[in-house]
Amino acid sequence: MHLTIKHLSAIILPACILSLASCSQPSSKNSKTTMADTTAQAALPAASGFEKTIDGKPTHLYVLKNKKGMEVAVSNYGGHLVSALVPDKAGKLISVVLGFDNIEGFQKAASSYYGATIGRYGNRIAKGKFTLDGKEYPLFKNDGPNTLHGGKKGFNNVVWDGKQVDPQTVQLTYLSKDMEEGFPGNLKTKVTYHLTDDNAIQISYEATTDKTTVVNLTNHSYFNLNGEGSGTILDHTVQIDADNFTPVDKTLIPTGKLEPVKGTPFDFTTAKTIGKDIDVDNQQIKYGPGYDHNFALNKHDINTPVATVTGDKSGIEMQVYTDEPGLQFYTGNFMAGKNTIRGGQKDDHRTAFAMETQHFPDAPNQPAFASTILKPGQVYKTQTIYKFTTK
Repeated sequence: MHLTIKHLSAIILPACILSLASCSQPSSKNSKTTMADTTAQAALPAASGFEKTIDGKPTHLYVLKNKKGMEVAVSNYGGHLVSALVPDKAGKLISVVLGFDNIEGFQKAASSYYGATIGRYGNRIAKGKFTLDGKEYPLFKNDGPNTLHGGKKGFNNVVWDGKQVDPQTVQLTYLSKDMEEGFPGNLKTKVTYHLTDDNAIQISYEATTDKTTVVNLTNHSYFNLNGEGSGTILDHTVQIDADNFTPVDKTLIPTGKLEPVKGTPFDFTTAKTIGKDIDVDNQQIKYGPGYDHNFALNKHDINTPVATVTGDKSGIEMQVYTDEPGLQFYTGNFMAGKNTIRGGQKDDHRTAFAMETQHFPDAPNQPAFASTILKPGQVYKTQTIYKFTTK
């Protein structure tokens, strides 16, 4: 029997919050950002910087190019989306995904999630444990009292088997062995990156298991649509098709409630700038600190955009498509200039945003949420699309 895990948008059940951020302390909201040279044409990093052997396996950089000139680079180390070059309103290629020039940069970064494939479970699991079929599974606590993004060594730190299918497609596979990071079952995972000719990055996920387990995969790219190193993202405009969001407690675990966005800083049902309400006096904003919350998406399918972000300087517009029920919107609140990204720039406070599609956080501990359980004989399938145009 084949089962596709789909969103249950008609079930207005509480979801959970996901903070897909590093666990460092946020820098001051008044921190200065060094501006990059935005007149230069962006280029992909050299493939030689990604040729290495890690855990006895070779790593590579795979380059995808389409007919419109868009270019994407993916590494089989951590399944990272290393770079994406998108034409702006003037036709100049802009690097819109933050990253590093070589594998060492990803390995040594204060946060190893830049552009990474996240698993076995994206987002937080409360108190580092869950119960499945009457058995409790303890996990590594890497985020205070909780488990974040798969634990101590998630999918973002392993070497995948990579294969360039064609000039616009790369396929990555990984076997997560039974009890790796505390999760049951041998999970065979496949992630496919495909660059379409209409400037969309399609990320398709597939997984099977030989033992009942939980799975929640996502991508953790940090975007700046004005170009990496170009300053904060506070003047980007955002629209999210979600009438509700899932509030969290002070450890960023969902409270179990589903609250309307209307009348709150979380109302992005009509487009507004990220900075408009990001520092208002609101308890959820303080917990963030800023936007770091799961939005319960309105009814949709893979053909309907669930979010739209526009760079105020570049005119680049990014639409997000997914068949998942949730979207984590994160505004770089924990970025603190601890990493030197491409071009010698720092990843300063709020100089990037993330939009990770997902099932709700902590679902293994909250049976009212859409299930993330995968059983033998079932197939986990989901897809995320980031499509770029100009205004």
